[in-house]
Amino acid sequence: MGAYQVVARNFSEAHENKIHDDEIARKYGFEGALVPGVAVYGHLTHPLVEKFGDAWLGHSLGSVRFLKPAYHGDRLDIAYVADDAGHHVSCVNQHGVLLAELHSTMPDVLPEIEDQSIFDNACKPVERLDMTWDTVHPQQPFKPWHWQITDDGNQTSASQILDEQSIFRTFAHPHWLLSMANRTLTREYIMPAWIHAGSETRYHLPLRVGDTLEVRAVVLEKWQKKGHEFLRIYVAYYRGHKLATEIFHTVIFKVAT
Repeated sequence: MGAYQVVARNFSEAHENKIHDDEIARKYGFEGALVPGVAVYGHLTHPLVEKFGDAWLGHSLGSVRFLKPAYHGDRLDIAYVADDAGHHVSCVNQHGVLLAELHSTMPDVLPEIEDQSIFDNACKPVERLDMTWDTVHPQQPFKPWHWQITDDGNQTSASQILDEQSIFRTFAHPHWLLSMANRTLTREYIMPAWIHAGSETRYHLPLRVGDTLEVRAVVLEKWQKKGHEFLRIYVAYYRGHKLATEIFHTVIFKVAT
């Protein structure tokens, strides 16, 4: 399969996360506003969906890491290769810089799900707090909430990353699925400028347009490194009583200046 080429778009200029604003991003040492990491992930999934369709959307493991930022207007080459270890997709910009990598497998049996008893812990109070080191409490789940995969929302998610694959008239776009992991955080916290660093996904069931999901989430851990403050959040999407998707989402919630 040849490289898939696409132009990166920053469709989040008006987002509360000001890392997508040129002026603020430059204050943190970037060339300009960052294209959302979830959008780059959406681009990376294109060859996997093209090759495997709903088989990958409904039964796969994935690990994406973001190495360098993508900027609005970057020309991205998305290249796919397979070997005995699995399926590898890379994202390289017009300067030959490796921006992100996605490694995926489709094992016969997926790993055991994360221990769901963590959601039995007392929930975080229902109030939107400024996200600081002291307001982030690992092992304290958020109150569950519901989200419907609508046709309009799914088509918007696909169009934001210029993905015209017809499969997304029926199935939820992975770009949107990962975006809602971000939403679990911004529902609970005010986050002025933050960066998506990487994610792990477990797709247990294919999710379709029209499905209504219960979203459960909990911060697993937080840490500091090189002046940055990180957290790792676990997000679970339930369709009825069945666990459909697990996401382990790593973000820098305080960027070093």
